[in-house]
Amino acid sequence: MQTAPDIQLPSLPEVTLRALEACHQDDSYRKISDIVSTDTALAVRVLAVANSALYGPATQLHSIDQALLRLGTQRFQTLLLTAALRQMMLELGADQWQQLRDFWRLSLTTALTARALATLTRYPEPDQAFMLGMLHNIGELLALKSPPGEARQYYLNHQCDIAAELVRSWGLGAMAEDAMRYQQAMPSEIRDAGHLVKLISLATRLALSDTAGIAAAGTVFGLSEDLTLEINRRIDREVTGVAESLGIPLNDEYNPTAAQRQLKRAVLEQTLACHALNMSSLDGTPAKVLADTVSSLTLITGLQALCFGRTTDGLTLLSGTISDIPSLSIASNPGTSVLTEAFVRQRAVHLADRNQTVLDRQLLSLLRTPSLLAVPVVTETGCPGVFVLGTDNTNSVAAENMATLFTAELAKSLARGETGTSHTDDQLDAELAQRSLRSQLHEVSNPLTIIRQYIHQLRHRLDDTDIQSDLDVIREELDRAGDLLLRISRPEAVGDSGDTASAVLNHEIHVLKELLEDGLFADESKQLAISLCQDDTGVAASPSTIRQILINLVRNAAESLVEGDQVTIKTSAPVWQDGRTWVELEISDNGGGIPEKIRNTLFSPVTTSKGKGHSGLGLSIVKQLIDDMEGSIACRTGNEGTVFRILFPAAGNQKNDNG
Repeated sequence: MQTAPDIQLPSLPEVTLRALEACHQDDSYRKISDIVSTDTALAVRVLAVANSALYGPATQLHSIDQALLRLGTQRFQTLLLTAALRQMMLELGADQWQQLRDFWRLSLTTALTARALATLTRYPEPDQAFMLGMLHNIGELLALKSPPGEARQYYLNHQCDIAAELVRSWGLGAMAEDAMRYQQAMPSEIRDAGHLVKLISLATRLALSDTAGIAAAGTVFGLSEDLTLEINRRIDREVTGVAESLGIPLNDEYNPTAAQRQLKRAVLEQTLACHALNMSSLDGTPAKVLADTVSSLTLITGLQALCFGRTTDGLTLLSGTISDIPSLSIASNPGTSVLTEAFVRQRAVHLADRNQTVLDRQLLSLLRTPSLLAVPVVTETGCPGVFVLGTDNTNSVAAENMATLFTAELAKSLARGETGTSHTDDQLDAELAQRSLRSQLHEVSNPLTIIRQYIHQLRHRLDDTDIQSDLDVIREELDRAGDLLLRISRPEAVGDSGDTASAVLNHEIHVLKELLEDGLFADESKQLAISLCQDDTGVAASPSTIRQILINLVRNAAESLVEGDQVTIKTSAPVWQDGRTWVELEISDNGGGIPEKIRNTLFSPVTTSKGKGHSGLGLSIVKQLIDDMEGSIACRTGNEGTVFRILFPAAGNQKNDNG
């Protein structure tokens, strides 16, 4: 029986809903990939399209990440919306929904186990092992959506061959095909088989959590029983965490009704927003596009609306659905009206029970409504405009949901107008090459990290101050090499001339998180905690500058701690001080504090508490970098620890002068 490579399979509605939400919120492709990767049906759909003839001869894909990159954001959202529409038409009985939930759990457990084993046994592509773990039992999913009879039984009896055939049709490679075909081979038969075959076969057995799987781990990879049990426990905790994050109950009876209802609403709202936007003219300048789309927004929300566009001096009223459009221009300084706050903070703002400003009253009068909702259009280059809708206190939440969807789609249209088209094959090849480079540099960084740790331990064992000084110099040079590797691994950080004048602080922290954990907190005797705010953290500083500040401060904190201590990175935004808007970074530790004798000269180039041989330039460089951007840095230290507080000028609001 032939199985089409592009097949429609059932998903849990919670996963599809969360993926849609992530797309609407413009989450990173990695976060979207993490969601899609947990569901076999969605993963199959992405792989089928990404490997289709639509994209011509292309580089072989080994992960969901790469498939999403090839599709591009727009195509993936279309694919996801199509999958959601099909999900709405899916009719399964209560027992089938229960089976689908259990299938989801087993597939994810197998995939996570395969990735953990790949990492443990040094297989070079753990993400490929994860992907194949998600696909290994696809025959069960085909059987689940088939009526009782010969076809269903065929799918159940030939799972290995079906999975192998699909992997072959997608061009995932001969080794991947073999891993599917021989997944049920006896452990004794695969001792000398290919690495990928052994990974998938063992993962499928360990996912069942029985004694046969534990014995197989010893036969196939020589893993001890204690280690195998620990892997099982860790994977079980990870699956539980993923299920909780998606709202999927694992232990109670599964009922999809509520999630199906939410998914239906989300799909209808998305469809309405896209349809309404297509009714407007999207040609011309951003101001013209914004002015032309206000009537479409009123059409889908049923609310009167005004459209304000950004100018060099502030905001001006471009259009509206009221009969008489007055001439109205306002300053964009941080204010307390819903319009200016939505523009500055770049998020929707309700009037609700707030104290009304004069501008609020003017807008209420124009719209003849009891309340207001301001929704900004936010693109990568800033906020080109804001829609203000007249609401009442009963429909404001529904109005915000619809308006936010509409403005998100509008922002994407504006971005496409500015940059031409989307993801080209050249861009894909470049991004895949960059990911490969980062992977190789990460491998180079690992031995540097190990050397640094050994030098750190050796230094404390030696009493000879001259040798300690030499070791300190070596460590500083290793730090310099690590920083250079980081710059090479991030193309936007190579070359000062190409460095942009703005960055998103939260994004830069995410970029550095793995590097810091692997380099400074690898032995787990010290902890790194990160707490990021939900508001916009765009700052008027280059990415390389932000990273240099972060690395220096976190490294200083980590190297002053003892076992059991913790470094915490925290962001807050927006912060208003001295008539300006700032983004706050706080790096704290619970160590013993900075010695009193050097506190008064803390940012001096010659000050250091790390011993003879250190140049003490770290904090001096940080201070200079912050001074250059007209930011500020303060330090609080004592017996309970040290806190560095940095204020970065918010992007686009460096000067917020009144008047």
